Amino acid sequence: PYHVSINQNLYLEASLHSSDPSLELFLDTCVASPTRQNFTTRSYDIIKNGCVKDPTYTSYYSPYRHTLRFKFNAFQFVRSNPEVYLQCELVVCRAFDYSSRCHQGCVQRYKREANS
Repeated sequence: PYHVSINQNLYLEASLHSSDPSLELFLDTCVASPTRQNFTTRSYDIIKNGCVKDPTYTSYYSPYRHTLRFKFNAFQFVRSNPEVYLQCELVVCRAFDYSSRCHQGCVQRYKREANS
């Protein structure tokens, strides 16, 4: 566990350990939950489909394609234990594959209307 106060900046870094220098990382989804077992019922999206959902989220420059750096403000779920659990999904892509998920950025997924 990592202990922080409410609204304190929480800095995170993710790195891919590979001997292939042409790989890069992309943060696709990052979800918070008050329990470690369930990230769907009561959850809070920080990043979803590459789109920033939390207004306190900031990404930081990294000189390495295989390292991501970002921060957001620590928070607590109302009427819950003070613990908050994170589950993040990262995508590994070829650095210069401009059709890859890493280069698509924020992807808005719209619900289709059901026809009668």
